[in-house]
Amino acid sequence: MNQAIVRKERPKHLALHLIRLPLPGIVSILHRISGAGLFLMLPFLLYLFDLSLSENTFAEYKSWVSNPLIKLVLFGLLWSYLHHFCAGIRFLLLDLHVAGDLEPARKTSRIVLGVSLALTVVIGVMLW
Repeated sequence: MNQAIVRKERPKHLALHLIRLPLPGIVSILHRISGAGLFLMLPFLLYLFDLSLSENTFAEYKSWVSNPLIKLVLFGLLWSYLHHFCAGIRFLLLDLHVAGDLEPARKTSRIVLGVSLALTVVIGVMLW
C-alpha cells in the first residue's frame, strides 16, 4: 500500500535561451514580429507616401529615400511585408487543415522563409 511517489523537480524559471524552437514556431514568431513592425512603422510609411504625392515635396522624399539607413529600414519593411503575407497564407491553409501534420508543417515553414527571402531580394534589387 505504501507506494513511493517520485516527483520530478520542476524548474523555477524558464531558460528561454536554452529552448530550441522548431522551424514552424520560428515562422510563427516572425509572423507576429513582422505584423507588429508593419503596424508601428505605418506612420513613417504614410509620411513618405505623403511626401511623394506633391511636386513640391518630392525632392524631400528623394532625399529621405536616398539615405542608406532609410533604404535599409525600407528593405526590412519590404521583407516584413512579404514574410507576413506568405506566412499569413500558410496560416490560412493550416486553418483549413491543409498541411497540418508535422512534416508538411516543417516543409511549408521552409517554403515561407525561402519565398519571402527570395521575393525580398528580387523586389529589393528591382527597386534600388
